[in-house]
Amino acid sequence: MTELLNCAMDIGEQLLVCGAEIHRVEDSVKRICEAFGAVRTDVFIITSSMVVTVHDSNGNTCTQTRRIISTGTDFETIHCLNALSRKICSEQMTVSQIQTELARIAAVKPHPLWAECLFYAIISGAFTLFFGGGFIEAAVALVIGGLIRFAMWVADKTVGNRIFSKFLASFAATALAFAALKLGWVPTVDNMMIGIIMTLIPGIGLTNALRDLFTGDSIAGLLRSIEAVLIALAIAAGYFLFAALGGVVG
Repeated sequence: MTELLNCAMDIGEQLLVCGAEIHRVEDSVKRICEAFGAVRTDVFIITSSMVVTVHDSNGNTCTQTRRIISTGTDFETIHCLNALSRKICSEQMTVSQIQTELARIAAVKPHPLWAECLFYAIISGAFTLFFGGGFIEAAVALVIGGLIRFAMWVADKTVGNRIFSKFLASFAATALAFAALKLGWVPTVDNMMIGIIMTLIPGIGLTNALRDLFTGDSIAGLLRSIEAVLIALAIAAGYFLFAALGGVVG
């Protein structure tokens, strides 16, 4: 029972780390445990902790907890883990087979940094045009967007705090935008700043928070909502700090 619960917890933990909603994680863990003969499975999961208790037909009970340190967004890994969960429930895989599949999923390389920088750049430039900016502003926003993703990567590697990372990214984006204004490359930074900031907005986190609230996972939904609000405040604080230091605002 312990080995099977380990596998279920491993899958649930990776789902949480990759940004899956709480209801999906709880349902996956419960179904996996029941597929291996558990007569009762009690699952309690929030964004930072997992507690699972399994009861078998012989009256044995096993409980495990996991502490989730950090989360992100990885839809490809979520898709692979969901497919593995369905396969476990339908084919009665062995522990070794499950561990092999988990190792294969974990070995998949994430998108390279240069690709992420490229897409951040494209998104920044596109949103600048969308909100009424000119082609020169979009071109500058494109460059700044790529640099911002690189700055976030550096912050994640050194600080490891998503909220502080977004604060630094917002501060850097504001500094670069006003530097371009000072050099005369752009006539205004308003539309350009909006386009760049759109890459930092925690839209997925807020969406998952609302989904958790609507499915009855109130605690997890509130925690994710608070995190999304804190990230939004950090983005605003990064802009305001540089604007205040640079004498842009009074």
